[in-house]
Amino acid sequence: MALQPAAGARDLNPLQVESNRVLSERLAAVYRLWGYDEVSPPRVERLDTLMAGGAIAIQDVVRLVADDPLGLRPEMTASIARAACTRLAARSRPLRLWASGTVFQSRSADEGGQFIEENLHSGVELFGVKSIEAEMELLSLLIAAVKTLDLTDAQRPQLLFGHTALMDLVLKPYVGDLREAIRSALVRYDRLAIEAMDLTAEQRKLLLLLLDSRGEPQQQLSQLDTLFGNQPVFRDLMRLSQLLEPAAQALGLRLQLDTTFQPEFKLYNGLVFQLVCQGKAAPVVIARGGRYDDLVYRCGARGDQAAGVGFSFAIDPIRELLSETPRHPQHEAIVLVAFSAESSLESALQHQSQWHQKGCRAYVELTPVANRLAAEEMARVRRADQLDWIDS
Repeated sequence: MALQPAAGARDLNPLQVESNRVLSERLAAVYRLWGYDEVSPPRVERLDTLMAGGAIAIQDVVRLVADDPLGLRPEMTASIARAACTRLAARSRPLRLWASGTVFQSRSADEGGQFIEENLHSGVELFGVKSIEAEMELLSLLIAAVKTLDLTDAQRPQLLFGHTALMDLVLKPYVGDLREAIRSALVRYDRLAIEAMDLTAEQRKLLLLLLDSRGEPQQQLSQLDTLFGNQPVFRDLMRLSQLLEPAAQALGLRLQLDTTFQPEFKLYNGLVFQLVCQGKAAPVVIARGGRYDDLVYRCGARGDQAAGVGFSFAIDPIRELLSETPRHPQHEAIVLVAFSAESSLESALQHQSQWHQKGCRAYVELTPVANRLAAEEMARVRRADQLDWIDS
């Protein structure tokens, strides 16, 4: 019998599980305040749903051995979009949903074979609004949720966002393989690849300029306006950044617009963003999201109904990030209820019930203890803060 978990899977200890629960509940409380209803998408889905119409590569999906082509979800958006367009199709729009659960991604291990990443995610989806107002609500909600995480200045939180329409403007002069090669180089921030391409000096200069085009949103949009002329997407992004700036500044959250930013999954066709913090060794992405109207359309929605935006927090990286910062957490006192041979388990259970009624965490030693001194030692070993000793 194998005693090790599958490659990539982890056993969480009680403190880690409790931290995940607390973080998830903080986020859920914010979602509820904003009018979002909880749903629970299945962990197992058909592969065509999980691949989101080709937006997610098959090698990223953990496939199951079954008669039907099934797999474990690599994210929850596609499953929730399917439900929104089928079982929840009759509900009025805007449709606001949130979910929390485990996601699974398949990776190739360095030594060969399959490496499965298992992480807890929590996020929201907003369906049925095609205009920028959906992004305005979504990112305002994101900032409100971030506020509950108690990030510090040392973690330097930064909201990086872009738009697929910006990349379309950059790639407009190019076609075929060259267009795809330029896109790939820009997404990977590969200067050497661009410098090696068969381009005019002016084209190369512009692409390298855009590769480095990231920073304060309003400044970046002014530069893009000079390069490409007035575009509707610029007005939308300006409106969005002006809305977010005061709340982000109060939170110590830096906003950064990146012309060539594109996410790992080709799920989005509009605004794309990710929330990045500085860890001890490297930057850590703790949330990501964007607009995915095409996915909603492929799920069966039409017209104005074919619209969706959402984001997802990665709970495990947030827990690990916060554990790097010295803190003085509130400790929930634990009571050990122990009894002698002169008493009984029934009496101990009654005492435990009284502690529970007071809202205190208490557990019972199920067999008699020789004396109070032995019970005190037992409480110490079991990390209880208080002993409730019953001797008669």
